Amino acid sequence: MTSPSDIRIPAELLPRDGRFGAGPSKLRREQLEALLADGSTYMGTSHRQNTVKSKVGEVREGLTSLFNLPEGYEVLLGNGGSTCFWDAATFHLVRQQSQHLNFGEFSSKFTTAVKDAPHLNDPQVIKSEPGTHPEAVTDETIDLYALTHNETSTGVSMKIRRPAGSTGLVAVDATSAAGGLRVDPTQFDCYYFAPQKSFGSDGGLWLALCSPKAVARIEELKGSGRWTPAFLDLGIALENSRLNQTYNTPALATIHMLASQIKWFNDNGGMDFSAGRSDRSAEILYSWADASDFASPFVTDPDKRSHVIATIDFDEAIDAAAIAQVLRANGVVDTEPYRKLGRNQLRIAMFPGIDPEDVAALCASINYIVGALAS
Repeated sequence: MTSPSDIRIPAELLPRDGRFGAGPSKLRREQLEALLADGSTYMGTSHRQNTVKSKVGEVREGLTSLFNLPEGYEVLLGNGGSTCFWDAATFHLVRQQSQHLNFGEFSSKFTTAVKDAPHLNDPQVIKSEPGTHPEAVTDETIDLYALTHNETSTGVSMKIRRPAGSTGLVAVDATSAAGGLRVDPTQFDCYYFAPQKSFGSDGGLWLALCSPKAVARIEELKGSGRWTPAFLDLGIALENSRLNQTYNTPALATIHMLASQIKWFNDNGGMDFSAGRSDRSAEILYSWADASDFASPFVTDPDKRSHVIATIDFDEAIDAAAIAQVLRANGVVDTEPYRKLGRNQLRIAMFPGIDPEDVAALCASINYIVGALAS
């Protein structure tokens, strides 16, 4: 058999851009060029002055438009990423008890944060096997339902709906979903994410789209006397966000590249454009896998297959790790599976910044590799 190190994919088969990672994700050249054009007047300046504050305002206004947020919804932001936001939510979003849907590595992390919080009751946890997702169960004792729009580790997405008859907040981890999957904002109270996925920026920042009900909860718990580290204080984040700034110094390049991506989305049709690109990539990739005699989608229910992160299983006679090795050697990177899932598969991002034509080229490249490995 041919050694993976000896395989060279023909140039005409290769994607024009070989970045398919689940995050940090592909940055578009235009984002970097826009940052370079503004670099001498934007980078290295005070985040308390209008140069940066106007860019933060552009982000907040752009997200309001992109998600078609109803009257009264606010866009909050702060440093630390989604992992930080889970900790912050234990202070100023969960009043006493939350319910969590766990169906992969990342959807379980918020659960752990709540379990470790000494001032909260143990959370209710509803689990399902990787490749599926559970459903929320309405319970009058629950004051926050923790949902995950897209499970990055398994490639499962779920439709966001309020539990029938519930009065609790609905908080949605949208880190890998926001911008690439459609959502009805009336179905959530807090939709939080980081910008290193669909928005093609860097990590270290969290953003949260908050309903008036979520804002009221933040203000309620802020005034309750519950001790909170200032860095995790969503009340402080709310006050600063309304001033188009963060509590402490943010990464200015991250904000600039985020603003560029939001503008690109909105200038071209908003969510129909951005999610539409992911829809097209998903159609290409899953159709290829369904038709293949050596590959198949890990998520068997088409309605639960993510349109931003695909997990593709391979026949046991084919080493997916070898395919990823060949792809990387040929400049196509970050297709390796999520390590803790432990499957013979590839994990492929289909964020809006990734050209659907490159997804088609990736499929052709994998076909070539499988043929070469067998020869």
